[in-house]
Amino acid sequence: MPTYRLDLSYDGSGFHGYARQPTVRTVQGDLEAVLARVLEPVDTVVAGRTDAGVHARHQVVSFSTGKPVDPDRLARSLTKLLGPEIVVYAAARAPDDFSARFSATRRTYRYRVLNRPYPDPLRRATTWHVRETLDLAAMKRAVGFLVGEHDFASFCRRREGASTVRTVLSAGWSARPDDILELEIAGTAFCHQMVRSIVAFSVEVGRGRIEPDTTPQILHAMDRNKARGAAPPHGLVLWHVEY
Repeated sequence: MPTYRLDLSYDGSGFHGYARQPTVRTVQGDLEAVLARVLEPVDTVVAGRTDAGVHARHQVVSFSTGKPVDPDRLARSLTKLLGPEIVVYAAARAPDDFSARFSATRRTYRYRVLNRPYPDPLRRATTWHVRETLDLAAMKRAVGFLVGEHDFASFCRRREGASTVRTVLSAGWSARPDDILELEIAGTAFCHQMVRSIVAFSVEVGRGRIEPDTTPQILHAMDRNKARGAAPPHGLVLWHVEY
């Protein structure tokens, strides 16, 4: 059967994550329900599962169907039925061996911290408010040690039988306008809660509670307690997926 690719974005605030669950609302659940209405029931494959409250600027989904598909019409129909929370901005026929998950070569995430004494109600769904002044230079230095292939057990929520070895291709904090500090991190793949754990760790470094040069020791410890938990999900965005 032909394989199709969907490029989409979504506001994750109202969803219990991407992956289908039987009793709660998820992005995959809503998407597959609408695909069943406009085409037929299909099983979708996603580039990267996101947790509850996490957003996506660029997510990719693939599926196969024997039904005739007009990709442009499909994208419009899905957006009409799923928007404004989920927008499918492109649909296309893909090579038969294409997989949104396994064909991806690079995934980029961004996390935004609002770093000032008072919060912003207009950005509460997309930023983590941290009132203490953070040391940006220390945060930059800390995440620099994470680039490369490592066992990220200290920064991952373990899953039975799953490896925590990952390759980070780039990682860096930067100052953005309007009191925003932003982490951009790219890798071939990420394990569960890895980016949010790196953010929580970085903020502790920025607060002066952890020395940035201890990052290698924390990596080598392979101890989840060393990285200080996970940052809130709503500041995280799956920014781009490359193939």
